[in-house]
Amino acid sequence: MPPAGDLGDAVAEALGTLLRRSTRAALHRRLTEGLGEAVDDVTYPVLSGLARTGPRSAADLAAEIGLDRSGVSRRATRLEEAGLLRRTADPDDRRATLLALTEDGERTVAVMRHRLAASIEDTLATWPPGEARAFARALRRFTEEGPFATAP
Repeated sequence: MPPAGDLGDAVAEALGTLLRRSTRAALHRRLTEGLGEAVDDVTYPVLSGLARTGPRSAADLAAEIGLDRSGVSRRATRLEEAGLLRRTADPDDRRATLLALTEDGERTVAVMRHRLAASIEDTLATWPPGEARAFARALRRFTEEGPFATAP
């Protein structure tokens, strides 16, 4: 087994590839292909973020997905015009607006999630079954306990 620093460096390098903006954009392009003019690698984070969090203000969603509020608002306008997102009054603050997926938006996200799961399964199908299951368990544990964990 390599020294601890070497192992950490190897994992950090792999994570760097996954977290790189160009890597994410290429994946988002594949997942959104053919889903309509408003659905692309630019609007994907808004759709995906709302699917994870439920209705949110543009500011709250911006913090969740790593964009600024105005960027979220511009993307939300494209998605709203395509019928995938709606703006509703915030029940806790009548001056504020929440962004929420429409039924068409939810169906679009379901297609993207299915495509992602299928792509992952296709890749893992070439691995020995025990190795693929071990990877899935280890990745889950790493996200729950590792440096990206949200709870201490």
